[in-house]
Amino acid sequence: MEEKCLCEQNEILIFSCAGSSNVGQIANQSAIRLSQNGFGSYFCLAGIGGHVPGMIESTKAGKMIVAIDGCPTACAKKTLEHAGFNINEYLQVTELDIEKNHEFNLDPSDVEKVTHHMSSLISIRTKL
Repeated sequence: MEEKCLCEQNEILIFSCAGSSNVGQIANQSAIRLSQNGFGSYFCLAGIGGHVPGMIESTKAGKMIVAIDGCPTACAKKTLEHAGFNINEYLQVTELDIEKNHEFNLDPSDVEKVTHHMSSLISIRTKL
């Protein structure tokens, strides 16, 4: 059976860390909110890391790549760069003075802080 991506071509593609820490999950929740609020489409980072052909091709067709990482380990950034993609807007959650821990009691204000920061960067770049 042929592998096929069911993703539609989009202008702005949003990738995020979904790591095993609060900041990874904040990055993930922020990416979902950005997508829900019309700032782009949330795309599958695992598909990029797994070299799924349809997802690679869909990403190549995008106009702007946004990546949100939880911490300086930078898994989302490294995964995208390893696959040959340039990132247009990038943020590490810990750069916004949100401390990394391994508890999953996320503060909604932290998710909002990251979402607001990245939506501002996207808006400036695209003049939304």
